[in-house]
Amino acid sequence: MARLVLKFGGTSVGDIDRIRNVARHVKREVDAGHHVAVVVSAMAGKTNELVGWCREASPMHDAREYDAIVASGEQVTAGLLAITLQAMGVNARSWQGWQIPIRTDGAHGAARIQEIEASEIVRRFEEGQVAVVAGFQGIAPDNRIATLGRGGSDTSAVAIAAAIAADRCDIYTDVDGVYTTDPRIEPKARRMAKISFEEMLEMASLGAKVLQVRSVELAMVHKVRTFVRSSFEDPDAPGMGDFDNPPGTLICDEDEIVEQQVVTGIAYSKDEAQISLRRVEDRPGVAAAIFGPLADAGVNVDMIVQNISESGDATDMTFTVPAGDLGKATAILEKAKAEMRYDALQSESGLTKVSVIGIGMRSHTGVAATAFKALAARGINIKAITTSEIKISILIDGDYTELAVRALHGVYGLDKA
Repeated sequence: MARLVLKFGGTSVGDIDRIRNVARHVKREVDAGHHVAVVVSAMAGKTNELVGWCREASPMHDAREYDAIVASGEQVTAGLLAITLQAMGVNARSWQGWQIPIRTDGAHGAARIQEIEASEIVRRFEEGQVAVVAGFQGIAPDNRIATLGRGGSDTSAVAIAAAIAADRCDIYTDVDGVYTTDPRIEPKARRMAKISFEEMLEMASLGAKVLQVRSVELAMVHKVRTFVRSSFEDPDAPGMGDFDNPPGTLICDEDEIVEQQVVTGIAYSKDEAQISLRRVEDRPGVAAAIFGPLADAGVNVDMIVQNISESGDATDMTFTVPAGDLGKATAILEKAKAEMRYDALQSESGLTKVSVIGIGMRSHTGVAATAFKALAARGINIKAITTSEIKISILIDGDYTELAVRALHGVYGLDKA
């Protein structure tokens, strides 16, 4: 007997028929004798609808009331799934975040989980009860509902799995695992059987949409073995009940991966923008003067490149921001030009960040050179480069995104089984 957490996203619970299908997945695990907690998202499109109503009521709405409204989508799904399971003869009840309770900080709309008191859920496991938990929400110190931000149900699921010491956390979604790159761009992309926490964290933060970044961080910290699986597979298909190796991709500690490739996957993030500050006065504190106000305004800065002039008294500072933040960022920089002490500001949008990811890079040379040669052979100009121990990110013109992804996927042999 094992403890499992199953998480189902919005498309998986999009209507009553899909909720019945989800219930069959849950019942399969219950019938196998496992203790099961289920975490659900709002039905597809419902959160967007609720957010739209908030904005229509008042563009400058109270974040606490916003949370009270948008959290209702998950509560509806949890109740409907509990009713469906009961109709199938499964002992189940729904839980809202505050009932467990899942305690968060006070950042309404983007709260972080601080503590989960899961003792009552565990006690009810012994009575044979399935816990159906509304994801994406908890209770803040002000005793009001707090939501965890977009994709927060993934985080809820992994956090609950850690709190109950689950043997496994299954993230059911509309894809059947994690691929070497986006199959919509490269049809030869392969589903991976296993990927390490670190690699998945890089892929999630660099553009892969399979899992929310914070959920992967939590899984890595608490060593929660996490499977990405498809909810659209027949719940009773061969292998679906296999405890050790169900269909999908296992996200785990790198020690579990026997044969580690040099490069695991290619991720990309569109809609990047580049800002260059020309002839910035070269003095201590200049970087803080530039990036401090951007951070205070919530602008996420990435790929910073600094070049010192020949005279040594000035520098060029180039960095990227999400394209949606370009206007805000340039306004902040232009307003503080006197304090930041630069001569000119240049910007460019419509860029893409393509990233090569793999733990095997730690022990292999020439990975970056291979990427640069592959892009050069196809006439793709590189605008900026950043590296870490297990990733290389390259900024290019957005028009070359698909060509670059396919070129890099092929040059590292990821299209070969």
